[in-house]
Amino acid sequence: MSFPNQLSLLRIILAPVFLYLFLSEIPLYRKLSLPVFFIAVLTDWYDGWHARRYGLISKAGIFLDPLADKILTSAAFIGFYMLGIMPLWMVLIIVIRDITITLLRSYQEINGKTMKTSFVAKTKTFIQMTYIFLIVVLVCSGSFDFVDENFKNSVNEFLHSGLNFYLILFVTLLTLYTGITYFFEKNDKIIKPA
Repeated sequence: MSFPNQLSLLRIILAPVFLYLFLSEIPLYRKLSLPVFFIAVLTDWYDGWHARRYGLISKAGIFLDPLADKILTSAAFIGFYMLGIMPLWMVLIIVIRDITITLLRSYQEINGKTMKTSFVAKTKTFIQMTYIFLIVVLVCSGSFDFVDENFKNSVNEFLHSGLNFYLILFVTLLTLYTGITYFFEKNDKIIKPA
């Protein structure tokens, strides 16, 4: 297995580890969820760069890399729901979209084709990761001793504010949009196997 694919597998493994630490009531564990998520995000950037730099792009990697992204982001959104930051219906839209795209990818692989990730979907992933990292930092900041109560209260207000709701809504609708366009753009290729 190539090094980039190993990094994608590592990201898949880190997703449930991150979720467990992030949801923990133990301050140390919650603090640790931040570097775990950061490492997972770094593997996303580095595996793609390494694969292109050394010519290690493969069908397995084209499938595995976005799958790992979907598992990581889904874990984060599930965590946000469990902390009362994100409505369940938004989580379901994102997770169902990701499962659907993964099934389409698998179907195409079975038929000897490779479904590459579109530019819009890559942009969506970047926006998702940026938003998730922001929320993870804010949630984890409450576990640090040097953070005062006023800041903690401000963070809590933001997490449950209308502004944050609209940010999550934007991410959700963008995710849904990329899923719909992906399906229709690739639909003719999927229905007509080579």
